[in-house]
Amino acid sequence: DFEISWEYGRIKFILFLQCVCKIVQLRSCGGAFDPEDLTNGSYDDVLNAEQLQKLLYLLESTEDPVIIERALVTLGNSAAFSANQVIIRELGGIPIVGSKINSPNHSIKEKALNALNNLSVNVENQIKIKIYINQVCEDVFSGPLNSAVQLAGLRLLTNMTVTNDHQHLLSSYITDLFHVLLTGHGPTKVQVLKLLLNLSENPAMTEGLLGAQVDSSFLSLYDGHVAKEILLRVLTLFQNINNCLQKEGRLAVQPPFTKGSLFFLLYGEECAQKMRALLYHPDAEVKEKVTIIPES
Repeated sequence: DFEISWEYGRIKFILFLQCVCKIVQLRSCGGAFDPEDLTNGSYDDVLNAEQLQKLLYLLESTEDPVIIERALVTLGNSAAFSANQVIIRELGGIPIVGSKINSPNHSIKEKALNALNNLSVNVENQIKIKIYINQVCEDVFSGPLNSAVQLAGLRLLTNMTVTNDHQHLLSSYITDLFHVLLTGHGPTKVQVLKLLLNLSENPAMTEGLLGAQVDSSFLSLYDGHVAKEILLRVLTLFQNINNCLQKEGRLAVQPPFTKGSLFFLLYGEECAQKMRALLYHPDAEVKEKVTIIPES
């Protein structure tokens, strides 16, 4: 989602380098500089290793929140390129960026999460980023609902759970995910569902998902008037869980889940009624999705 101007890229990164050098020189002699000189969203097209190293040094050494925020934006934009994802890791940049998620400044925290999100596209980077998952979860579930920080954290967690490697690190937060799903607004619901869909494809996470305590209002997401982007995802969630149970041959066995769990909601009569009603939904995709889910 980054606007790249290849035509002016060469000029921009030269200006960026000059700007960073000026700032570093002024810092060393006690001089002052105008934070507006830093990046300003203009020098983050394609940075080479030397420029990234200077930027990481600047991020690590300054305490100016304006500079920190803009440096994180520049690093995040640079990390949209696969080559830079590797370079930033090899330069030791992931811990530098990761340290900023502890900032009390919500804007800095958000920009750090965005940068880690782009870096996490690289599987090797995920090995270094996984140490921040618990902190990110705490911020997501204890911070303001529907905030930019919460959405940035959810996006990072979604990227980190595309493969099965680190999904277990979210096992103790599944109930919290459902709570945010039910209380958040549209964009938050969609992002939580993307994350839950990742987990639901992994049979190792099925028991944790079905055992989660979930408010009965969850079933309202299967009402016919629910936005299609949400309805299709909750149907896919049910489908994925069902598939995992079938693979393990557990659909015929009554698992030891407590009342109030997701299992009792999905495999109860109220949900079955909603599935039957959705067979008459006007949208073809919704009807097709419902027919794939066998009646419980």
